[in-house]
Amino acid sequence: MSTFRFLDFPVYKEARQFYREIVQTTKIFPREHWELADQMRRSALSVCLNVAEGSAKRSDKDFNRYIENALGSVNETVAGIDISYNEKLISEIGGQRLLEQGESITRQLGGFSRKLLAKKS
Repeated sequence: MSTFRFLDFPVYKEARQFYREIVQTTKIFPREHWELADQMRRSALSVCLNVAEGSAKRSDKDFNRYIENALGSVNETVAGIDISYNEKLISEIGGQRLLEQGESITRQLGGFSRKLLAKKS
């Protein structure tokens, strides 16, 4: 499926799973924490969408800008995970599992960014 090349990217697939996990995790948040749940869902979704949108750009420089945005969204989601743990909305084990997923996605995006920047040289 070369038209939508992002569908074959391992980082996109992992980000999609991360989003699914965030949605499942935040479903149990009490109503008074709806803003946190909503923001975590939107930032996790943003990781996927930035990878997808960036993959359609003509230049590696433009694509890299979207990868950097995706990295920012991972960090935003991880901050939400940390706050959720601090507020006792998620368990230590659940929070750690999500942090590990976030770290894996961050490493992949960082590698992707380095690869795109290396093409310029």
